[in-house]
Amino acid sequence: MRTPAGGRIDRDRTWTFTFDGETYTGHPGDTLASALLANGRHGVAGSIKLGRPRGFTAAWAEDSGGLVQIEEPFPEPMLLATTVELHDGLSASGLSGQGRLADVPDVARYDARHHHVDVLVVGAGPAGLTAALAAARGGARVALVDEQSEAGGALLSAPPGSDGPAAGWAEAAVAELASYPDVLHLQRTTAFGSYDDGFVLALERRTDHLGAAAPRNISRQRIWRLRARSIVVATGAHERPIVFADNDRPGIMLAGAARTFLNRYGVRAGREAVVFTTNDSAYEAALDLHRAGVRVRALVDARPAVGSRLADACAAAGIWVVRESVVTGTRGVERITHALVASGDDSVASPVACDLLLVSGGWNPAVHLFSQARGKLRYDDALGAFVPGEQLDGLIVAGAANGVFDLPGCLADGARAARELGFEPGDLPAVPAAEPPAAPLVLWRVPGDESVQFVDLQRDATVADLRHAVGAGLRSIEHVKRFTTIGTAHDQGKTSGVLASGIVAGLLGVGVEETGTTTFRPPYTPVAFAALAGRDRGRLFDPERYTALHEWHVGAGAVFEDVGQWKRPRYYPRAGEDMETAVLRECAAARTGVGILDGSTLGKIDVQGPDAGVLLDRLYTNLMSTLKPGLVRYGVMCGADGMVIDDGTVMRTAADRLLVMTTTGGAAKILDWMEEWLQTEWPGLRVRTTSVTEQWSTFPVVGPRSRDVVGAVFPDVDVSKEAFPFMAIRETTLDGVPVRLARISFSGELAYEVYVNSWYAGAVWERLLDAGRPYGITPYGTETMHVLRAEKGYPIIGQDTDGTVTPQDLGMSWVVSKKKPDFVGKRSFSRAANQDPLRKQLVGLLPLDRETVLPEGSQIIEELTEPPVAMLGHVTSSYRSAELGRPFALALVKGGRSRIGDTLQVPVGGTLVPVEVTGSVLVDPEGARRDG
Repeated sequence: MRTPAGGRIDRDRTWTFTFDGETYTGHPGDTLASALLANGRHGVAGSIKLGRPRGFTAAWAEDSGGLVQIEEPFPEPMLLATTVELHDGLSASGLSGQGRLADVPDVARYDARHHHVDVLVVGAGPAGLTAALAAARGGARVALVDEQSEAGGALLSAPPGSDGPAAGWAEAAVAELASYPDVLHLQRTTAFGSYDDGFVLALERRTDHLGAAAPRNISRQRIWRLRARSIVVATGAHERPIVFADNDRPGIMLAGAARTFLNRYGVRAGREAVVFTTNDSAYEAALDLHRAGVRVRALVDARPAVGSRLADACAAAGIWVVRESVVTGTRGVERITHALVASGDDSVASPVACDLLLVSGGWNPAVHLFSQARGKLRYDDALGAFVPGEQLDGLIVAGAANGVFDLPGCLADGARAARELGFEPGDLPAVPAAEPPAAPLVLWRVPGDESVQFVDLQRDATVADLRHAVGAGLRSIEHVKRFTTIGTAHDQGKTSGVLASGIVAGLLGVGVEETGTTTFRPPYTPVAFAALAGRDRGRLFDPERYTALHEWHVGAGAVFEDVGQWKRPRYYPRAGEDMETAVLRECAAARTGVGILDGSTLGKIDVQGPDAGVLLDRLYTNLMSTLKPGLVRYGVMCGADGMVIDDGTVMRTAADRLLVMTTTGGAAKILDWMEEWLQTEWPGLRVRTTSVTEQWSTFPVVGPRSRDVVGAVFPDVDVSKEAFPFMAIRETTLDGVPVRLARISFSGELAYEVYVNSWYAGAVWERLLDAGRPYGITPYGTETMHVLRAEKGYPIIGQDTDGTVTPQDLGMSWVVSKKKPDFVGKRSFSRAANQDPLRKQLVGLLPLDRETVLPEGSQIIEELTEPPVAMLGHVTSSYRSAELGRPFALALVKGGRSRIGDTLQVPVGGTLVPVEVTGSVLVDPEGARRDG
């Protein structure tokens, strides 16, 4: 089906590719679709729901039938063969609406670029080139993006010489643009999203035509983040089909698509054609096909007879023009064999043999980017299409996207856009004057069997589905879209959207302007997640943060876990140890000897200023302003609803300076929380907040021998109980390096926290380890930390709380000040719901079998009954305890404290595990160990 000559392909080179396991050949410049058509292949796959044969319906992104799966050079699903550039060795297969992702990582790169310009022109057709050239000549910074492999727009689909010097002018315009240093010209680049303030996202396909030969240093795709002072949208228009019975057979395509395949790719889409149209544009396609040797059996025009140059040309060529006629249906199985043509009032359709049926129901301006920028559309009766209906600041629509469909008009409209931007377009190419086209006839569908009148071929959605939606009471086209799924597949309604609006309007008996269109949303065409992610994948997807001791932990064999982006050692297994065994050993060491933890990831916020204490009084539930320098106080923060959002300790290091400690995962959130209140509610407070999390490395030294270790490393500090009491801090130095010591315990044991500038963290850590070796000092990880704190009933915010828990629910009424007049969340404590004695409260659970470690998240019930079973709460933390010699858990239970001593049930693996409800503090409830 390849023509002997012509087209814009490179006939001197031949490439080999496979499709559905069969080998074919094509040429550079082909798309996969044009190469398949050149080999006589129309059918691609079956439809998604009905399994009906489907083929190519268009020549670019508006195609509704040519979905393929790329196999080589790298698996990519759900691509349109019409937009896949052919390359040597390409391997693909047809799809029925569902693809296959690769099971190995893509070795290619994806990246992103930012670019700022004065003028962004989207579309390199006649209108876009005119505007871009004028802006460049005027000294503006310009970006010109176009989705095709070369510039020219509609000129690429015209036969050579048909538009006079316009084609040569396009090549000259591209060459001139390349001479300007401030012009960025991107082909193979689709602008897929238009946003506020001149921001446009575009996808550049950088290796589509290179395939396996693509250099590894070139990214496969690139996202361009373009910011422009002014935008010209010159995106052209999409030809619209007409709906009739069995309008989905392979071999039925848009008339303009057949013209593109012929004149751009040198491919005849069929041998015998019927053309069905309501406008003049299809006549050009019929004449071009006729000249290329395709037998045009009939040109079926739904309009009354009107004399025109095109009609005369068809008559001279011997093309039978049938006026006031329609195609009512088709015949064929794997491909169309006949078009059923009914003339005038004749209710009996005559079959006309053909293997190609070309359809043109008019043109829809591609107004997607305009609409995404919140531009309103209006329905133009004369065009039978929706066009831009208002002026937008900073965005101009030109050419076919503005409803101007002839070449002279597009050039003139591009010049008009340039003048609106303040640039003189200069001389335009001399092109033949266009004969005013005869008025198009708006015809959405031909009456017939609605169950096989397909509106959206991708979704197998029919006129019958639209009638069903309307019959169900739906009137909004948005609701109809979701009811029928029309316009939700890969082409996002480029051919079916306006078509559905017109048909629904007819079913409702209203004007099309009343139904309107569905909302145009980004992306204009599908964009791979890999492209959106760019280089932010794998380890770069979520930035990994390391403590200053990370390499030491790696060398010690630590198993890491991710906590608030930090890589934290979870446990340090020795030979033959699993996690449970290692954690039990680490816990025993901390309870009986001495353990050491890298706690550097805890959030640290430096709060400075005369009103620092006032700010913290307003944010914490307890008083912080009364804290004296050199002392520490535990505090809880609540949201406005009275629910706990974070907890931690606060150190007063000076009269106007406090160091706030937060949870690891809450550090950024709490700093933002402080700034929100400071900047929006209390701007008069003289306070500055600064994150110092990474500046201070923190090492809790924990256990009954911790005083010996810390005392040995810092001999100038009196670490006795009397001189260095619980919740006090001391400033000292180690070889001239400032160090802060704090008597804080998150384990319930005698403990000291060592704070040092992170530059010196490794040296101080090694000193502590050396001093602790006589006592068997044991590094422990976050899992052991969790066990130790849970044994003491210390909650982890976000694990033992879920956003519905108050301090009172946690058994911490003591941390809620009765002296302060107000603080964030205080008023919510008086709500009736917060006073309910059946609120979930934190308690301990002891499995009576002394063996079962309850799965965290397990539901808690009183007894098993007929459904629905009343749920009393759930397990929040659960571990095996070396100290207790048995498993235990923390849980939120309705009226939990009133149930202490009761036996409840926890379903685990299909059986009920009886548990005793206890207080939340299971080890050293008096605090004797902690106080030392």
